[in-house]
Amino acid sequence: MTDVQVVDSHTGGEPTRVVLAGGPDLGGGSLAERRARFDAAHGAWRDAVVREPRGHAAMVGALLLPPDDPAAAAGVLFFNDVGTLGMCGHGTIGLLVTLHHLGHLALGEHRIDTPVGPVGATLLDARTVEIANVPAYRHRAGVALDVPGYGRVVGDVAWGGNWFFLVHGDRRDLRLDTVAALTAEASAIRDALEAAGVTGADGAVIDHVELIGPTASADARSFVLCPGGAYDRSPCGTGTSAHLACLHAEGRLTPGRVWRQESVVGSRFEAWIDAVDGAQVRPRLRGQAFVTGEARLRFHPDDPFRFGLR
Repeated sequence: MTDVQVVDSHTGGEPTRVVLAGGPDLGGGSLAERRARFDAAHGAWRDAVVREPRGHAAMVGALLLPPDDPAAAAGVLFFNDVGTLGMCGHGTIGLLVTLHHLGHLALGEHRIDTPVGPVGATLLDARTVEIANVPAYRHRAGVALDVPGYGRVVGDVAWGGNWFFLVHGDRRDLRLDTVAALTAEASAIRDALEAAGVTGADGAVIDHVELIGPTASADARSFVLCPGGAYDRSPCGTGTSAHLACLHAEGRLTPGRVWRQESVVGSRFEAWIDAVDGAQVRPRLRGQAFVTGEARLRFHPDDPFRFGLR
């Protein structure tokens, strides 16, 4: 492997590692096609960049690529320790702040191409980004599951750029000191979804679980379990988008009303519905990112863990 040049940031506590140089050659075609090639042939490279000893389970990579539309500011492929992501809200915020930090992007409105479609991103200042996400919608409501060890669980299946199973409740345990228990619960729910054959549209795997409860400091607090088993330190941009779609479907959120979503660590996104098209809503959300480091990752041929711990 060649050296990989990266810039790290965090958005609401959730890390993003932007890959500037040293990524695999994914050929031409759309970002969706390049994502498929990445998934098929570059798992070892992915693991080397975001897994230990250079990364950790919560690390999300953002591989810069030529966009689908030459007029776009960038194309990006998001990935974590087990695969790729369709869209990543916190990662897009981190990407914009990183590119501005490097002098590659001015303040103002930009288009970012992702494998699931273009998103608008406005760099409001050096750290604050507003995202016009891909359309979100509720796919199924009131899905009941028998979850071993937890009993009957009822939730909604929704798309916000990734597939989510959202479980609302009057729970007060969505705290940092209960992360281990929340992770076990959300993992059991995800296993139950698979066992019951519950999927997103066209059989898509539901790889995110979102537990939602009340809080005095925002409109809602959430715990999000990401693919691979790590929890989201940020309020989760695609999860917040899925939540907005469910709230709108229930008549609880009208376009333009600001919704404050808080993460399990206490960080917040402001979000609202910008437009409605039938069953779909166009979410917008705002958050901040901070650059935390710049590095050149090296991969010695004699290092037994150069491709990451598995």
